[in-house]
Amino acid sequence: MKLKNKVAIITGGAGGIGRGIGMAFVKEGATVAIVDLDKESGERVLKELQEYSPDSIFIQQDLSKRDELPSIVEKVADAFGKIDILVNNAHASKMASIEKTTQKDLDLSFNTGFYPTFYLMQAALPYLKETKGKIINFSSGAGIEGHPNQGPYAAAKEAIRGISRVAANEFGQFGINVNIISPIAKSEGIMEWAENNPEIYDNMLKGIPMGRIGEVEEDIGRVAVFLASKDSDYITGQTLMVDGGSIKLR
Repeated sequence: MKLKNKVAIITGGAGGIGRGIGMAFVKEGATVAIVDLDKESGERVLKELQEYSPDSIFIQQDLSKRDELPSIVEKVADAFGKIDILVNNAHASKMASIEKTTQKDLDLSFNTGFYPTFYLMQAALPYLKETKGKIINFSSGAGIEGHPNQGPYAAAKEAIRGISRVAANEFGQFGINVNIISPIAKSEGIMEWAENNPEIYDNMLKGIPMGRIGEVEEDIGRVAVFLASKDSDYITGQTLMVDGGSIKLR
């Protein structure tokens, strides 16, 4: 029970990696607030979480509504009296070459990925100071390696990595850890992409030394548990490549 009595916020928690992290957290004793725009999926996942953590909650929220982001933190703090862990997982994006990328494409990626990450860190900071909490943000190999046709996504993900390193330097004095996961996992989005791009998917699989796509709970969720627990107290500002060895950072 590495996260016993801990309170966590997980954005994009109604499916994919967010759901996997939520399930891993509640099995380790955490109370979880999942945040998502999809009400139906959010309520379904909440029932799964409540089998282990009856007090966990679902907050329906459009993360692109920047002025409403602090209300997420306030709702969780009002409900539980504290916040120990913030997981900024949500992100929506559209694939396009740089030549064909529009301002709308860029806005979608930054408004659902980078800006919520930034403003939720800012809003949660007073509470995380009190608990010496943990922040887990998400990057992607698309940004680290510069995958074609993923300009908006890559740009926002690398912006998240940049602000996470700044946050690690600024928040360390408060005992707050800020780390980044860069995953490859069987999320709904990845599997839909794989179905539409079988040749590219097969090539990607060949580039994974472990020879498989990660499981959202067992692989990604367990690393998130580590980063949210005391086991990672002396790690901050790092990008953990939870991708089966696809990218080896130096």
